Order: sequence, then C-alpha cells, then structure tokens
Amino acid sequence: MHINNENHMRSTYPPLKLLNRDISILAFNERVLSLAQNPDYPLLERLRFLCIVSSNLDEFFEVRAAPHVDAMREDERKSDINVQSYEAISEAAHTLVDKQYQIFNTELMPALAKKGVYLVSHGDRTAEQRKWVAKYFETEVRPLLVPVALDPSHPFPQVANKSLNFIVLLGGKDAFGRDNNIAIVKVPRVLPRLIKLPKILSDKQQKFVSLSSVIRAHLASLFTGREVLNFSQFRVTRHSDLAVDEDDVKNLRTALRQGLVQRNFGDAVRLEVSHGCDEKLAKFLLQQFDLPKQSLYRVNGLVNLARLMQLADLAEGNDLKFKPFEPKRSEQLVSGQSFFTQLKQRDILIHQPYESFESVIDFLREAVYDPDVLSIQQTIYRTGSDPRMLKLLQEAVRRGKEVMAVVELKARFDEEANINWAEDLESVGAQVVYGVVGLKTHAKMLLVMRREGARLQHYGHVSTGNYNPRTARLYTDVSMLTADVQITRDMEYLFRHIASQIQLPRMQKLLVAPFNLHRQMLTKIRSAELAAKAGKPARIILKMNALTDVALVQALVNAGRAGVEIDLILRGACILPVDAPGLDGRIRVRSIIGRLLEHSRVFYFKVDEVEHMWLSSADWMNRNMMRRVEIAWPIVDAENRARVLLECCQMYLDDNKDAWLLNADGTYTLRPPVLTQSKAKEAEFSAQQQLLKKYEN
Repeated sequence: MHINNENHMRSTYPPLKLLNRDISILAFNERVLSLAQNPDYPLLERLRFLCIVSSNLDEFFEVRAAPHVDAMREDERKSDINVQSYEAISEAAHTLVDKQYQIFNTELMPALAKKGVYLVSHGDRTAEQRKWVAKYFETEVRPLLVPVALDPSHPFPQVANKSLNFIVLLGGKDAFGRDNNIAIVKVPRVLPRLIKLPKILSDKQQKFVSLSSVIRAHLASLFTGREVLNFSQFRVTRHSDLAVDEDDVKNLRTALRQGLVQRNFGDAVRLEVSHGCDEKLAKFLLQQFDLPKQSLYRVNGLVNLARLMQLADLAEGNDLKFKPFEPKRSEQLVSGQSFFTQLKQRDILIHQPYESFESVIDFLREAVYDPDVLSIQQTIYRTGSDPRMLKLLQEAVRRGKEVMAVVELKARFDEEANINWAEDLESVGAQVVYGVVGLKTHAKMLLVMRREGARLQHYGHVSTGNYNPRTARLYTDVSMLTADVQITRDMEYLFRHIASQIQLPRMQKLLVAPFNLHRQMLTKIRSAELAAKAGKPARIILKMNALTDVALVQALVNAGRAGVEIDLILRGACILPVDAPGLDGRIRVRSIIGRLLEHSRVFYFKVDEVEHMWLSSADWMNRNMMRRVEIAWPIVDAENRARVLLECCQMYLDDNKDAWLLNADGTYTLRPPVLTQSKAKEAEFSAQQQLLKKYEN
C-alpha cells in the first residue's frame, strides 16, 4: 500500500524534461573560454585556454555531430535528433566560435603585443622580414606544395581531417588553353604552423609568422601565368569515432590500425573557411563535402586556433605564464621506507596534482626491482608519451616476473599510442589482453603480488585518473595505494575476469560496471530518498565530469523531491534540470573551471550520521555504467574520508571564484559574491588556488 501511494505521488509530477546534452557540452566550452578573458591569468595561459576550446570543439564535431548533420541532409524528424535540435546546437556553436575569434583578435593579441609578442601578418612585415619569409617559403614550403587544378582528370582531391588547405579561384587559361578555374592546395602536416622570426629581425621582441600567412603571401607564385582572383584557407572536420564490429574481426589490433587510416577520411561534419571567403567558393566546398549551410564556419583568423598552442609553448616570459608548481610527495608516505611496509599499516591517498604522481611510478619501480614480487598487472587507457612506466613493465618481464597489461585499444584518439604500447610489451614477452568484447576497460588499476613467507601478499593502486605522468600534473585526481585484503582480492578477480572472461565472483568492496555499479548507486540514492521521507537528514554530494544517465538523473530528482539535500559538482555535461517541479532548490549544480582540469570522481552519501564514500573511474553516463569496465572503491578510513570530503567536495562548495552555477534554462553564471552578516562582501575563495598553496613545496 505504501509503495502504491508513493508511486501515485511520483506520478503527479509531469515527465522530466531533460537538458540537451550537446548544448550542455558547448556551455562547458563557454566556461573554459571565459578563462581566456580572466585578467588574473597570465596572457599565454589565457591563449592556451583559447586553444583548448578549439581542440575541444574539434572533438565535439568529430564525435557528436554526425547524426545531426545526417538529419539535416535527410530532413529527418526523430525525437532527439532532428533539424530543429541541430539548428539550436549549430547556433550555439557558431556563437561560441565567433566569441573565440573576437577574444583572440581584440583582446589577447593586442595585449600580447604590449608585452612584445607578435603574430606578424604579411601587411605588417618590414622589407627585411618579407625577404626572410620569401626565402623560407622557397626553401622549406614550396617544394612540398603541389597545387591541383580541378578538371575531369583531376577531381577534387581527398582532404584529410583537420588539415590545412587552400582553395583558389584563377583567371585566364591553363597551359592547354582550358578554363579550369579552381585549384586546391593541400598543406602537409609536416610543416610547422608557426615560425619564429630571427632575433635580428625582431627588434628585441618575439615575433612569429603563421604558415598560412606565409603561403597566402606567395600563393600567386604557385600559378605562373594565371591570375589569382580569390582564395581562402579551409579546413574540414570529419566524423572520427572509430566503429569496429568486434564480433566480426579476428584481430582487434589489426582492425583498429586499418581503421585509423580511414579515420582521416570519414564523412565531413564541419567546414571552416576564411571570413572573407567568396560565396561561390564556399558553396562549392559545401557541395564537395555534402554539408548543409549550418556546417559552414567563417572565421576571422587562422582556421585552426588549436595550433596556436605552439605560441604559448615557444614564447618566453615568466610574467606571461603560470608560476611552475612542483607537486610534493604525499605526506602519508615515509621517505626511504618500503611501500610494502607502509601499506601494511594504512591506505595511502594521493591527491594529484597537488601531490606527486611520481609516488605511483616509485611504487611500480620498487615492485619491478623487488625479487620477492612475482606478478604485476595493470590497466592501460591513456598513458601519454612518457615512456617510464612502459620501460618499467618491460624490465619486470626481463627480471622474470609475470606481467599482464590490459590495454584498451579503443581509447578514443589514443588508439595508435596504445597499439604501440601493446606491441612493445608483447615484444619482450608480457601478456597483453584487450579487455572484454563490446566493453571499454576504463578502470584504473595496478596490482602487485609479492611472496612474503608462506603466503602471497597483494598490493594495489586504484585511481580516478589515467597512468599518464603529463596529465597527472594538469588534472585533479585521487588515487589510493592499498594492501586491503578485500580490495586487492577483488582486483585480482577482476583482472582474471577481463583476461579469461570467466564469470566475475561476488565482489567484497569494489563496485564494478557494467555489473553492479549502476544498481548500487541507484540503491544508495533510493536509501537517501526513503530516509528523507521518514524524516531523517539525508545528504548526497557527487563530484564527476558529467551526468547524462537518465535513470540516475531521475533517481536524484526523486530524492530531491523527497527532501534529500543534493550538491552536484560537475565539470562538463549535465542534463538534470534544477528547476524540475518539486525540487524547491534541493538540487544544486556547480561547475568548477580553473587552472587545473577537474577529473576526480567522488560519490558521497550521508543518511542520518552514517557516511559512505566511493572514489571512481566512472562518470554517471550510460556508456560508463553499461558499456565500460569501471570501478568504484570505498574510502573506509575515517581520516581519509574526511580529507577527501574537505579537499574534493567542501572546498569546491565554498568556492566563490571559479564556480559556475547551473540555471533553470541550462545556462551557467559565475557564482555571485554574497554579503556576510556584517554586510561586507565575502572574501574570494578558489578551491584550486587554496590547494595549490596548501601543497606548495
């Protein structure tokens, strides 16, 4: 009877109207773009965030745009993908791109010029600079350019994904007296997109020229005897989400290598041209790539701002960049003492990048060189270019240890790097497996088995982030070193399941997707809901990258309606409407956008006085819950739990500088300052800045 009444009460609310996921992703990039205007940040760092937005947009179009573009082509009327939805997404994307170039042209470059850093256009170059550029073009660029004049025997060439190209409208006739008046110039990727002028030509300043401006200035010289009437740089973005039918391939690694070749020539989804591109040339390109008009982006500058990351890297000046931050060794670790000895005493948390990822490498190094260690097992998802962990695993094999690496070949845009890792490990005799068919292995685990007397002792490392030393300095993540018998035994079972695909035994402490993580999170939310209905205090705090799983969103809304106080700290996409009927402000969503990329996932539940906390590799997205191998592990030590609650949750809820609040319409606004009891404005508080200061060496 109670359940029936409860269901009746729930049904009084109208169906939940979710926010648009793609619009939410673009809104996240608006927040990142705001950092390019942050006066507290050094100029080259602001430029870096501008470039990050370009890179993010590339991935957005490569992965998310194809169904929408197809709908525009075919005028489909589906419930979630249709012409109307794409027009809204397109409008938001165009607005974002226009703002990006406005910031670049009117704010960043003039400010950098005042600091002596210039991107010198052809019109602004001195005679000496033009002479140097002309020589550079003749010796370094021209030999690699092969213009293709279009005619029946020279059709429109294959243009690679995100490559720089020029389209040229020619006057006169070709060498054979024909009127073929359109030519394409493809620019090889081997050419640097930014060139620094010699100091002797820079008047004690830092002056750069873009490759596109170098080619533009000498474009006519590529067409001797013809008149260049009009031209434009252009760049096409293609659908790049690799789709491999794992049931139909005998060797996934080989199939993915072949797929990587084709990725550069998938269906076009976006076309970028110069702002002043002739209308006829723009229409011609749209026809060639079979794109609707909404897919055309006219940009007032370089068609690939992401490549200007080179300027942030090459330009010098301490006042133009962040003061370097050197992570410190975890305070829980005793220097000079064996990891194995310490882990018998307690679990050790590492809060990256405030605390150094080097401790994880040191743990692996000790395991590799310890003669009593018999086996090392590790998942590999995104590793970056730092070879140290690869070399340590190879050394472990050479020392006679059993090494198993679970390499996720389908880690988007890291497929080639992971294939290379797999081949390098196999070359020395490591056992390499590629996970479970149909699932990505996204869990972050490292398991060491050590002979200690008559028994085998397990030591483990679990993390919310990747085994990537570079991003470990840029992303916030929490990892844990442990000798907990139940956790490490669960890890052993999970590694065995991934390798042999035998049935996974009942887990003691780990929650594992796609088996029980989703169900257990629904259960914890439901428990909080029931407690609130019984008049007990109930609290949920969740920190993650994205919330897009419909079932979990509905469960949170139900809990909020029942009286549970819920705070969501979500970096990126969120489809939960905070103004849903019956919530009355009990669900609050904030996004922290700062110097570091927020990446840790924390799931905290408090009912009455009972606390439960998990850290996880998983976001609350359907793909993470149902189509990936993910883990969440409990923080059972009260001191560690209090530390995570403070440093990953409460400080972020107190943030009034980098926090953006989700509004009812899906937009975000910076958290406004509030007045204290004395009517004074509250002091500024940035969680990231406070943590950087706290952990500063």
